[in-house]
Amino acid sequence: MKITGVETFLVPPRWLFCRVATDEGIIGWGEPVVEGRAETVRAAVHTLAEYLVGQDPLRVEDHWQVMAKGGFYRGGPVLSSALAGLDQALWDIAGKAYDAPVHMLLGGPVRSRVRMYAWVGGDEPAQLADGIAARLEAGFTAVKMNAGGRAAPLGTAADVREVVGRVALARDLLGPGRDVAVDFHGRFTAAGARRILPLIAEYHPLFAEEPVLPDRPHVLRDVVTASSVPIATGERLYSRWDFRPVLEAGVAVVQPDLSHAGGISETRRIAALAEVWDAYLAPHCPLGPLALAASLQVAFATPNFLIQEHSIGIHYHQGDDLLGYVLDPEVFRFTGGHASRPTGPGLGVEIDEDAVRRADKSGHAWRNPVWRHDDGGFAEW
Repeated sequence: MKITGVETFLVPPRWLFCRVATDEGIIGWGEPVVEGRAETVRAAVHTLAEYLVGQDPLRVEDHWQVMAKGGFYRGGPVLSSALAGLDQALWDIAGKAYDAPVHMLLGGPVRSRVRMYAWVGGDEPAQLADGIAARLEAGFTAVKMNAGGRAAPLGTAADVREVVGRVALARDLLGPGRDVAVDFHGRFTAAGARRILPLIAEYHPLFAEEPVLPDRPHVLRDVVTASSVPIATGERLYSRWDFRPVLEAGVAVVQPDLSHAGGISETRRIAALAEVWDAYLAPHCPLGPLALAASLQVAFATPNFLIQEHSIGIHYHQGDDLLGYVLDPEVFRFTGGHASRPTGPGLGVEIDEDAVRRADKSGHAWRNPVWRHDDGGFAEW
């Protein structure tokens, strides 16, 4: 079997899909994207495709090594994301060729279902309460929310009260038997995070995500030891080498993104590395159906897996939902806040190719907002 071509599709609201074709008619799909830089990643995919066309798609590991290391300049979000989507597609082809789900090729399932968490948005308490109520009604036992909006780096008294009040409200609504994760988006400095984390510890968050920016692992240990709240990070880290210093700093949860961190192949290695430091895997995934399908395949085959994010109904994607690009939405039906084990070959999801090609005709140019502080200086989004 040989790879005959690679296509890419820019699909709303902010995603990029790739399609890898073979001379035996087996098609593999992947999701290589950096949100807000999809066009740049698209170019990188086609550069890597120059190597892939004509190759045997079943040599997945060898292709990963060449695509990741074959260029003198390596790594970074764009190249790692382009590699990630192509890696997903190659695993998809392998599963279809062997008529097995990818998790069976990774050693088989280690659990019968995967716990999911859902995002809740809303800046006002009433909006947050409504969002949590809707997720509970849908059967979820865990939610994640932003700690707050734009904040002063050290956190004013009002900023701190807002964060604590939001977490307290969530805990009151969820009760003691469900979980809330709190995403800080790197909007505070290490000193600001050390001030806030002890104040939310009594509400027992599942984890605090990105309390500081991910390019500052040297300050992370002080944040980790500032409270009993488990610290999570990783959506903006792209390799096992990126994850080693944050694991050494003592994070409890690693969050590689299957569409950013080298795909299925590298995420498996990151999870194994995390196990050495007694840390758990919770893949980042506010993306489309292929990223979610790949994440679930890894989740079912990874012993130190914790919980899985998904973007169905997320506030970023109003009007364009990932279910619109799949032929059978039932593969993403969650029962009691859990995903069932996928049994279809490959990634376990059938893409509606006609819908994808139609969407690509209009494409998108999604960009994240740019925030500023009151004095006009740049603020983290």
